Amino acid sequence: MGKKLTAKGAATRNRIIEGAAEVMRDRGVAFATLEDVMTRTRASKSQLFHYFPAGKDELLLAVARYEAGQVLEDQQPYLGRLDSWEAWRQWRDVVVDRYETQGDRCPLGSLFLQVGRATPGARAIVVELMDRWQASLSAGIRSLQAAGHLPAGVDADQRAAALLAGIQGGVAILQSTGRSCHLRAALDQAIDDLRRLAPG
Repeated sequence: MGKKLTAKGAATRNRIIEGAAEVMRDRGVAFATLEDVMTRTRASKSQLFHYFPAGKDELLLAVARYEAGQVLEDQQPYLGRLDSWEAWRQWRDVVVDRYETQGDRCPLGSLFLQVGRATPGARAIVVELMDRWQASLSAGIRSLQAAGHLPAGVDADQRAAALLAGIQGGVAILQSTGRSCHLRAALDQAIDDLRRLAPG
């Protein structure tokens, strides 16, 4: 929205977004209607269009942004403190569990199929998610370096980029086949490759 919301207005808007996300997870993005969202959130039609004047597509983008945030939130607190090999193992387990639980139903992917990646703002959501995720992984590798667990010469950004690409590939295969073995292999191989660089 262009205008600044009051605290109450922001809370109402967030409630609608979170409720819409629940509806879309339950019913599927293609089958969820604005009426479903209004029923779930107890919002009136005028309220809905007050906060999302462009209608369903604007709401879908807001939900996509929310779901993108959840991808990272679900990895906490581990993603934010990758300063030991044990922390990396815990993070790895959380990532695998998240995507195994999600299975072949990816709310974020479904949202982008519905609105189209060419929709203004859609690509920016994906770019922001990947940038934040990669930055967190880079920070974790630098934490290992600071603790003396990795040599200073390891390129943290390149390693993080490769790790993120491996995760995304593994998730794509999981969604296509229902099998998580490729995701597990990508994570285990990337972390093992890092550990082999550890001094002594």
